[in-house]
Amino acid sequence: MSGCIFCRIVAGTAPAHRVYEDETLCAFLDIRPIARGHTLVIPKPHATNLDDLDHELGARIFTLGHRLAKALRRSDLGADGANLLLNDGKSAFQTVHHVHLHVVPRRRGDLLTVARGFVLRRGPEPEAAAAAIRTGLDRLDAEERESRA
Repeated sequence: MSGCIFCRIVAGTAPAHRVYEDETLCAFLDIRPIARGHTLVIPKPHATNLDDLDHELGARIFTLGHRLAKALRRSDLGADGANLLLNDGKSAFQTVHHVHLHVVPRRRGDLLTVARGFVLRRGPEPEAAAAAIRTGLDRLDAEERESRA
């Protein structure tokens, strides 16, 4: 869909700080983050809401969200937890009508910071945050390789 910002990000015609991409999914920093490192996971094919989303692709979205939450803990962003959230439909506060999973890093005692993030929705140094998440993914990959060896 040419009018969909997420479809334009997938096509490479809109900017995004990507942290992961494969043949079916793309993950990038939210342009209006609640917390530093707030990442969105989207399916590459357009799906307006969960009714439009293939269940296997939905499972892949949550699998990647789980992986990113683990990577955030291994990144240098200081996360020791994460919220995974998917708003389905306008009544559930979905503002971009392309299915997306929010992966929001959390830190112990960050309630006021997150509350301020809901209001301000600005993130400093997105390039550095994206690089930190990619490093966390690399660290997670290394751990998994070591555990199989």
